[in-house]
Amino acid sequence: MYWVSKTFHAMSRARRRGVILFAVLGPGIITMVADNDAGGISTYAVTGSQYGFSLLWIFFILVPMAYYIQEMTVRLGAVTKRGHAEAIFEGFGKFWGWFSLVDLGIVNWLTLVTEYIGMTAAMSLFGVPPVVTFLAVSVILTAVALTGKYWTFEKLTLFFCAFNLVYIPAAFWAMETPTAPGWGKVFEGLFIPTLAGGLTGNMLFIILANIGTTITPWQIFFQQSSVVDKGLDVHDVKMGKIDTFVGALITCIVAAFIIIATGAAFFYHRPPIVIEDAKQTAEALVPLLGHSQGPLAKKLFAIGLFDAGFLGALCVSLSTSWAVGEVFGWAHSLNKSVREAPWFYAVHIGMLLSAGAVVLIPNAPLIAITMFVQVVAVTLLPSALVFLILILNDPQFMGEHVNTRGQNIANWSIVLFVTIMSTLFAISTLFPGFLGGGK
Repeated sequence: MYWVSKTFHAMSRARRRGVILFAVLGPGIITMVADNDAGGISTYAVTGSQYGFSLLWIFFILVPMAYYIQEMTVRLGAVTKRGHAEAIFEGFGKFWGWFSLVDLGIVNWLTLVTEYIGMTAAMSLFGVPPVVTFLAVSVILTAVALTGKYWTFEKLTLFFCAFNLVYIPAAFWAMETPTAPGWGKVFEGLFIPTLAGGLTGNMLFIILANIGTTITPWQIFFQQSSVVDKGLDVHDVKMGKIDTFVGALITCIVAAFIIIATGAAFFYHRPPIVIEDAKQTAEALVPLLGHSQGPLAKKLFAIGLFDAGFLGALCVSLSTSWAVGEVFGWAHSLNKSVREAPWFYAVHIGMLLSAGAVVLIPNAPLIAITMFVQVVAVTLLPSALVFLILILNDPQFMGEHVNTRGQNIANWSIVLFVTIMSTLFAISTLFPGFLGGGK
């Protein structure tokens, strides 16, 4: 009887924890999956086509990097009930506050351009003109934000997150092509770190682009504001961390499968096929996979690319709206109507329309923009991380929820790593022979 009672109690406790977890789930998964945006898809496609499976090991670094950075935003939002922009202004003053806001605004706008590039490219595979995609997407993105409830927004966004998984079957199909090396080569790329061809300028560029599309400044602002808008508090921090870890894991698994798909199909093909973006990837898969799987793989890549751009555009523009609203003291919540928070929605719409219009410029270098935005993002990342870590070590802000020694070691190591990689890339760009090779 004792064991029956104990088992029943354990099951009841597990059920309660499950209910709490599902209630808290959302900000972490949305933030992470949305970071597999249109620019990210193209970056992973280029990585696989240029280096095969040799850089898969980097995701063992990126998962903890993404988690350690983003779990700080969960604690900071839950404890202070403030968005990140507001916390920086309060903790560091107006100069650094405006610096961080302008920094965020520039990177976010550039990132939004890449989201529209991805969405228009994806829809062009179905014969939809870019101007139609631009107008339709802008209307839909605005409508999603205008639901008037954070919970409604979250449910809709989580639904779109599921489409990020479409790349997994494409990878399995690509591994069935005659020139694919087999799964043993995949595991070798995962567990045996190598730098194929050495640490050249191009290798640094690719690594930085992968870091920049997995960890970005907008994520910090978006997830913290999401935690506040959802109403999470200190009692939800533990489940919020699980939410964040699950999101980081899903994001990096999907990214790895994109690299596997493009590596198997293009890098190991004889002769190798050069890929510059995700649209070209979708088109090139058709003849390689044959009449049965090729067209379906093309459609899956197109759907995944559009969904990635859609999620990215929604989250990036909202992170800007939240940050601007916090700084100017405007109403800034998805729980408020347009009448209650007009400037919040005005910034959201303005960012979408101005960034999307760039895609309609004739002969704009869209592929170059997509890749370099990822590198710009990671180059500006250390400043955002320094502000975040310093705040998380301030007892006036965090009380007993300040960073532990282990968390500080992990987070400062991330800052040091990103700073070193960015510096090496800058030096190799200025002095192409510095690393013994060029881009």
